[in-house]
Amino acid sequence: MEANAQLAFDTVHQLPTKGIPHSVLNVMNHEHIERLAGREKGSYKKDPYGTYHAMQLAIGTCQIEQYIPDNPLSMGSHGYEGAAHAATQGVAEIWRDGMLIDSPEGAVEHLEKVEFPSLIERTKNYDIEARAAEIIEWEKDQQDQLGPTILKTGYGLFWFPVFFYNEYGYEHYFSAYALYPEAIAKHFRLQADLCLKNNQAAALAYKRANLPPMHLLDFDMADSRGTLVNVQSLDKIWFPEFSRCIEPALKQGVKLLWHCDGNLMQMVPRLIECGVKGFQGFQYECGMDYPAICQIKARDGSSLMIQAGSSVTRTLPHGKPNDVKKELDWLVQNGPPTGLFLGESSSMVPGVPWENLKTLIEGLEYYKNEGRK
Repeated sequence: MEANAQLAFDTVHQLPTKGIPHSVLNVMNHEHIERLAGREKGSYKKDPYGTYHAMQLAIGTCQIEQYIPDNPLSMGSHGYEGAAHAATQGVAEIWRDGMLIDSPEGAVEHLEKVEFPSLIERTKNYDIEARAAEIIEWEKDQQDQLGPTILKTGYGLFWFPVFFYNEYGYEHYFSAYALYPEAIAKHFRLQADLCLKNNQAAALAYKRANLPPMHLLDFDMADSRGTLVNVQSLDKIWFPEFSRCIEPALKQGVKLLWHCDGNLMQMVPRLIECGVKGFQGFQYECGMDYPAICQIKARDGSSLMIQAGSSVTRTLPHGKPNDVKKELDWLVQNGPPTGLFLGESSSMVPGVPWENLKTLIEGLEYYKNEGRK
């Protein structure tokens, strides 16, 4: 590992460091990517992987968990340009396995006829050894692509039960959640059975390949008002299954971080009680109390790990360069003593002024070299 990756590695292990590493910047504006990479206009579409990687190297990225160099291809200069094509994107009809999902009853029928039997069969036939080998090969390939200056950490390797709004649409799924809680509880339980098998394989891969012990868990369970469902219902049917299936990761010493979209304050103490050791993202404007969260201790009494960044919904698109600088200073001043990564709060869609992006990168470089003063 070279210096940037070593700084990230030490931070993952929550060792004292002089500098503060920064995570991937997933810039979605093609012109910004090309400018940062030192490439000519139009080069991103011609060579998305090479241009995106050149950008990460040029800005001094230290750590990447989700490496998605082709993700900005879904964007144009003014944002997303694709047609609606998914259950949560205004599609006229939702079909799954030849079944029309047009009601909560339709969602439950699909669960019972298709999803439940599939989960049972997949769990029964799950090959832990093959999955562990697949994970090791995947992470090795990703690290090889990134090179020695950027540390690859985990994303999508450890599984947990999720809401099925992407499959059935918000209206039908959450109506089913309210009207048929027994079916939803069974779905979480069967998902967790499969997730447990997968997570045993992932823990084995971490042990065999000595992978960096940090992993990001990512699924949107809140909006700006709070959790998408009553949090007490999650206490009954989701948190026990979540806790059960992440146990292999905890036993292996993998530090699980939770990606924050919306206002997750009600979930924060519950996730920590389950064993989550940190948080990433933060929509401060939605009520996420960053200073308070950074003061909370993990279940084992250690400081939380935090990946914090300049807001992609408020400061970067709508603020001034001085606002970006102030926000970075605030994140550092209120962050944990060890285990802090800086960056952006989520993907940076088109609309962020160049001067704000430039100020962010200058600030990240400053804190990487100088650390806390």
